[in-house]
Amino acid sequence: MPDEYRIAAAYIRVSTEDQTELSPASQLVEIRKWAAKNGWIIPEEYVFVDEGISGRKVTGRGAFRHLIGTAKLKPKPFDAILLWKFSRFARNRDDAVFYKSVLRKQLHIEVLSISEPIAEGKLGILMEALIEAMDEYYSINLAEEVKRGMEEKHRRGELQSNPSFGYTVQDNVLAPKEPEATYIKEIFRRFSEGEGFFHIAKWLNDIGARTHRGNLFENRTVEYILRNPVYIGKLRWNPSGITRRDFTDPAIVLADGKHEPLIDMDTWNIVQSRIAELKATWKYHGRPLGSNKDWISGLIHCSSCGATLIFAKPNYWKCNHYVRGRCKTSQHVSTDLLKEAIIRRLQVDLQTSSPIQYEIIRAKDVGEDELNALRTQRDSLAKKLDRLRDAYLAGADTVEEYKTTKESTQARLADVNTQIQAAEKKSAKIGTPTAMKKSIRSVLKTITSDSTTMEQKSEAAHSIIEYATWDKAQNLLQIHYRLVF
Repeated sequence: MPDEYRIAAAYIRVSTEDQTELSPASQLVEIRKWAAKNGWIIPEEYVFVDEGISGRKVTGRGAFRHLIGTAKLKPKPFDAILLWKFSRFARNRDDAVFYKSVLRKQLHIEVLSISEPIAEGKLGILMEALIEAMDEYYSINLAEEVKRGMEEKHRRGELQSNPSFGYTVQDNVLAPKEPEATYIKEIFRRFSEGEGFFHIAKWLNDIGARTHRGNLFENRTVEYILRNPVYIGKLRWNPSGITRRDFTDPAIVLADGKHEPLIDMDTWNIVQSRIAELKATWKYHGRPLGSNKDWISGLIHCSSCGATLIFAKPNYWKCNHYVRGRCKTSQHVSTDLLKEAIIRRLQVDLQTSSPIQYEIIRAKDVGEDELNALRTQRDSLAKKLDRLRDAYLAGADTVEEYKTTKESTQARLADVNTQIQAAEKKSAKIGTPTAMKKSIRSVLKTITSDSTTMEQKSEAAHSIIEYATWDKAQNLLQIHYRLVF
């Protein structure tokens, strides 16, 4: 038995994939046995355990970070950190080298593996580096194998996640869950008929519906549902990580699921088109439909500083920067006067013969994908003509073979060019000043009608007004238009 004992800490980690590793309790027993034989004492407060956590990154390893923080205390609390294996410390060589260097060179704390004895000197440094490299290789290879398995399961339409709202799981296949499935159909119906995210979320909360986590519904919750292809029988998977709210991530892989769709394709396409139009209409971080105090909220800007006019007190608006002391012009104006000024400006611009200045905004899903596909097809056919010529010159094709294939390819290319010209002409026609005035006329009808809701007026106004500037001194309102198609 050693005559003198020194203080050591124990770090234990078990990740979910390590089915063959010792349990945390078993690792601690072995570490204490080794410590007792080799002159070390491990106080209970210096036992650090991370359970069910990967060693590829330090992020998320609370006990590990606590261990490093404790090691930096003055005076030095312990002289060594004992591990079952070096892989328990880190499976990322960069992390392993960095933290071992800090511990050994700066804090003079040794890192020891009880099951992988390392010789002292240069040979020991080489052996430890080889072990670290093998640990990282194992981790990377395991991740790749897991990802390949997940991808194959996804392509077979097998479920790999918790069920979405509206479904439960039966025999590893999604199955409709009532009343949630009925709520899903109603959400899509309401949105396709013109309701916004805000009002749908409010309706769901009012009837007592809750998410699978027991939370209230929000605008983004409703949007996530409306953009989830699970409801048309698809399963979505992102091999590069969690998709979160990046619905257009090119890494996303869709596969046909084995479950019953709740929504038909016609409804799905209508909903996706409306979402695209709303995203083009409403600026990033714009106020959600229905939550505004009035349909003019977010539209009017101060002509002096450019800040938005906000609802300062009943029936009056002021410059947001003026309220915060950053602008010298209050732009104090009543709600009725602002509305009258907008309507009058729209009427004047509708009747004028002078050209209207406006910005063209394209909704992503409206015609652009079809045009891009045609252009890609045109480029592919042009490259094919080049390859045909090369094959003929190299003697791979006869004159007749070359002539026949060339003529058919040129005919297809001509047809594609005709389709592209028609699509571009249609796109250009949609964006003409005539179309802009048609949009103004439609918006005027909506915002002056007594039968339209505040939400409908707000959506209509924001659809053509990028922003408007108000100059109280000159009693002047100017509108900067946008044409969304």
